[in-house]
Amino acid sequence: MAYGRPYAYSSAPPARSAGAIGALRNAFAAAPSSGYAVPAPARYDAAYRLDAGDKLRVVVYGQDGLTNTYTVDAGGTINLPLIGMVSARGRTTSELAAEIGAKLRNGYIRDPSVAVQIESYRPFFILGEVAAPGEYPYVPNMTVESAVAIAGGFTPRASHDEVTLTHTGPSGTARYTVPLGTPISPGDTVMVRERWF
Repeated sequence: MAYGRPYAYSSAPPARSAGAIGALRNAFAAAPSSGYAVPAPARYDAAYRLDAGDKLRVVVYGQDGLTNTYTVDAGGTINLPLIGMVSARGRTTSELAAEIGAKLRNGYIRDPSVAVQIESYRPFFILGEVAAPGEYPYVPNMTVESAVAIAGGFTPRASHDEVTLTHTGPSGTARYTVPLGTPISPGDTVMVRERWF
């Protein structure tokens, strides 16, 4: 789930997409050109890449002692019984399940069936001119505007037009100036600036 390269709005008519993400994508494409560089809308499906702070439910069918909830640690790993540390950072849930299954198959369980589900996403952070800056639980399909609402809304000094969004993906960390309707991802940092009177 990478944002990809920054892009600028174009005046070409948008291609219509289905679903909530498609609606957001179409709304951004239809907006007047403003020179914003914004990340591509995030996807919350099988392509989501795990990182530190994600809480996972690992189910090994028929093995109640191995089925449990694990949090990806700061090193990007989870620690499972029998097989020890397994790297989760940068992997999808299906890739992680396959890795766990391969390790269990290597001398522990003859034919393990493993599923990995995201129980809760890593938190996002909001700083600057909001009533209660800090770390908050992430909910899929959040936007900058909903993040501001969760943090108690703008202070009287806040700039309401645009914010700075910092996102870390497979290609590194990037910072964007974005409008309030921009989707955010787990682990993102939103900075609300002070406006100039």
